Amino acid sequence: MLADQPPHLTIREVPWSNPVGADLRAAQQSELNSRHDSASAEPAPPSAEDTAVFLVAYEKSSGQPLGCGGLRRLDDTTAEIKRIYVLPYARGSGVATAVLTALEYRARAAGYAVITAEAGSAQPDGRRFYQHGGYTVVPNFGPYAELEDSVCFAKTIGLGLCPPDSPAGAMRPWMSRD
Repeated sequence: MLADQPPHLTIREVPWSNPVGADLRAAQQSELNSRHDSASAEPAPPSAEDTAVFLVAYEKSSGQPLGCGGLRRLDDTTAEIKRIYVLPYARGSGVATAVLTALEYRARAAGYAVITAEAGSAQPDGRRFYQHGGYTVVPNFGPYAELEDSVCFAKTIGLGLCPPDSPAGAMRPWMSRD
């Protein structure tokens, strides 16, 4: 086990279509809708076609899903974090940080040099989370460029943490693929 991995978690890479991941994304959307007092329309929602990686965090002893997160490919060197979400009862237990760490690791292994993220006005917790994780506020980009309620972030992560031809190069010991 690595020092940055909470001992109570297992993180698995799953397809976007995975039903557990779909349920977690639906729970996140429901929470965002209640924060916005309506069904907010995301300017460019992620999809199976543009999501390079999607992870689900599970409680190790029970197998209960606790949270998720994904990476959307923006270009050859940049990915955007999408759908980091933790079930309310599991917040504060390190799940979101573990998912973010795993996403950064996967991004480096895939050759991305920069990770971006966005948090809306109803997500002050998300804004603090990214800043605490070393992300810097940057000018709004892409579909968020004209949205006054959005705050965008970026973090330079470097390239090639693992050799690309290594079978385990894209995974840490505590991560698995479904």
